[in-house]
Amino acid sequence: MNRRQALIKKMAKRTKARENKKEKPNAGAAKDRYISKAERAKMEAEANAVEEAEADTQGAEDAPPAVADEQNGLPRQ
Repeated sequence: MNRRQALIKKMAKRTKARENKKEKPNAGAAKDRYISKAERAKMEAEANAVEEAEADTQGAEDAPPAVADEQNGLPRQ
């Protein structure tokens, strides 16, 4: 390898090292983390439970007070 090629190679190596030291704007933020099938099923079950709870509370609000008390576990007066 002649002297000229050696200098070009060294300069290229130094330039690459300088580029690697620079921070990238969004390093690693391009992809979301993996969510497994079991985790997705668990999240869906929790969402369904919240919807059912909201539906139950709305049903208790619309019902007459005596029926609402029975649904909440209070005895009728």
